[in-house]
Amino acid sequence: MNNILVVEDDVDLSSLYKTVLTNRGFDVLTAKNGIEALEIFENQVCSLIITDIMMPDMDGYELANLIRISDSNVPILMITAKESFPSKKRGFQTGVDDYMVKPIDLNEMLLRVEALLRRSKIVHEQKIIIGATEFNLNGHTVTYHSQQIELPKKEFYLLYKMIAYPNKIFTRQQLMAEIWGLDSNSDERTIDVHIKRIREKFSDNQDFEIVTMRGLGYKVMIHD
Repeated sequence: MNNILVVEDDVDLSSLYKTVLTNRGFDVLTAKNGIEALEIFENQVCSLIITDIMMPDMDGYELANLIRISDSNVPILMITAKESFPSKKRGFQTGVDDYMVKPIDLNEMLLRVEALLRRSKIVHEQKIIIGATEFNLNGHTVTYHSQQIELPKKEFYLLYKMIAYPNKIFTRQQLMAEIWGLDSNSDERTIDVHIKRIREKFSDNQDFEIVTMRGLGYKVMIHD
């Protein structure tokens, strides 16, 4: 069972998140600020953390930073009213995995929670297997029908990111931020160049394909 820690000082919102998550089958722990959350985190196994930013005593930024300093890879979803790019950038720099701006769609929250948990499982196992294709994060290798395909690190991480979320559309901006970093000076067209190279190397692969979503970005489709 996945334990989810909800850190939110608004009692009504905290109760709402807890109800929605509990109805989906999760066990939910709650805290009113970062200090309470850290106490729970140190004594409970938490599969994922949902946190606000603006809270008394210890805010969400400091909480996320302290959790990452403790060398924990637990997924963190930040849900906040702070919608400016600097706020989002600071959140990602402190180590959060996803960011939603209030008011939120609760069904979307559930989708993001489940996606983060899937991603966490993949990261923990360090391996994805799709049909006859195996992606090994430790060795940065891809094997297809026992034949290893060489990829530079950026190409590997780009492909691994999309493979981990099949059918999810990634914008060029999202992929740049994830693989090259938020402060990168590289042009977003860099993504197109890398995608082209990956497609050439996997043109004979029958397990998946990278699809261009015109005007949006790219997604990976898995073949049955």
